[in-house]
Amino acid sequence: MSDIQGWGQDEDDDLLFADEDAPDPSSATSGPAAAPWKLLIVDDDPEVHAITRVVLNDVTFDGRRLQFLSAHSGGDARAILNDHPDIAAVLLDVVMETEDAGLRLVHHIREVLGNRRVRIILRTGQPGQAPERQVIVSYDINDYKAKSELTAQKLFTTTVAALRSYQHIDAIERNRQGLETIVDAAGTLFEQRSMDRFAVGVVERVAALLPRAAGAFLCAVPAGLNPESPNPESPEPEGRPREAEVLCGTGVFAAAAGRPVSAVLPDAACADIAGALAWGRSLHRDDHSVAPFQTRSPGPGALFIGGHGGLPDVERRLLEIFCSRMSVGFDNVALYEQLRLAQIATVHALGKLAEYKDEVTGEHVRRIGRWATAIARELQARGACGGAADDLFCELIGLASMLHDVGKVAIPDRILRKPGKLDPEEMVQMREHAAIGGRILRDASGPVGGRSYLTMGAEIAESHHEKFDGSGYPHGLAGDAIPLSGRIVAVADVYDALLHRRPYKEAWEPAAVVDLIRAESGRHFDPRVVDAFVAVLERGGPEA
Repeated sequence: MSDIQGWGQDEDDDLLFADEDAPDPSSATSGPAAAPWKLLIVDDDPEVHAITRVVLNDVTFDGRRLQFLSAHSGGDARAILNDHPDIAAVLLDVVMETEDAGLRLVHHIREVLGNRRVRIILRTGQPGQAPERQVIVSYDINDYKAKSELTAQKLFTTTVAALRSYQHIDAIERNRQGLETIVDAAGTLFEQRSMDRFAVGVVERVAALLPRAAGAFLCAVPAGLNPESPNPESPEPEGRPREAEVLCGTGVFAAAAGRPVSAVLPDAACADIAGALAWGRSLHRDDHSVAPFQTRSPGPGALFIGGHGGLPDVERRLLEIFCSRMSVGFDNVALYEQLRLAQIATVHALGKLAEYKDEVTGEHVRRIGRWATAIARELQARGACGGAADDLFCELIGLASMLHDVGKVAIPDRILRKPGKLDPEEMVQMREHAAIGGRILRDASGPVGGRSYLTMGAEIAESHHEKFDGSGYPHGLAGDAIPLSGRIVAVADVYDALLHRRPYKEAWEPAAVVDLIRAESGRHFDPRVVDAFVAVLERGGPEA
């Protein structure tokens, strides 16, 4: 069972009403019941408010009744308009606390509040005070009526015409805002490279697209399940219901991630999700909607929006457009993840080559990966290297650093495994591994393009033996001319190499290694990288 289910006045100012038949409310009624239209009456005569309410009390337009708001001065009206930006129409007197109070309010609505949707009907008992031709030209109003001409029928007609106009303008504006939200969402979310982050972004954007909803969640059927298809038109699905799991949610569903939908929703809503998934089309109810995603990965999925009170056609169409765009995004992220996994597999294969040639350093490369990531994150947190250490950089460097010695595949075993010190000729050969590794990885990364594990691995392989003062190899680069990835791995490589035994040396004491790295700051190593390394070390290392 679900645990988330609850969603005194002069004669000329008198309104005159002829003896007419009352208007038939059904003539302006269509569609399902919804929130009432807000009508603001602004007049300093209480009798005008009373008569207006009597005449319009039973009016229903498009299945929605009227909600009356009253203001007896321009100042009162400003406060109400601030609190109710969704007012559909204003019946506005001209002469109130001042002779032009109504006209000043028109200016406030249009220019100060920037409200172009609300329909303004100017009513006056003193036409000479605000001539119609002048007012229509100079002020952004939608109708002008002398109170003496407003019969009950004309007031009804004027009001319904204003509501219809507001409805059309509101639909156009919501379409515009919704499309802007969708375009913005596509531009932002399509940059995501993680399926989890993309899914979270989708439900967050739905909350912006449909702000009245109590919450939304994205769900998907776990891979490998192939339940029987239910009938979406039936309250109970035929056969076994398709069970989906919540990936992420907002609002009342914010804590539902990882749970089956049957633990989150009542049976009828679960049946709607099953139907939408099986038939690949949206279902809309009075209190919720389900929109399926037509994706190849992560599998059959749907967006559930609850507590919206019924979606109008405009919002239904926007939701369809949004889901169509996001379906493409899901497939793009899935393809990116496949490419990333292929790169990771390539990195591990190349790393194994180096380990095969020099098995002593097998764990060495994994430790360097952890250190490089921790140092990069520390530099990012400090803002020490500008924008160089961004999220993608920090994501790539750990795995890419494992390729720093891949060039050793070209170095003879007699040199790699020599137990003593290398002679000058052997040292020349050994130093070639940096340039060789760079060439191997650069060639391998060519078809990939952009920043990747392989492109960064090429940088690291070629530059991790460069020194900050320019005395390193293979190119004698100095300072910031050395790629940041190479400067980071230089510190991690020396630290780990000295800390552990090698065929040609014994392990150093940790304090002695740190002293050496501090002493070489500004000569061998970038001082900013050393400071970040020491900060990580003082916290207990990369795993702390």
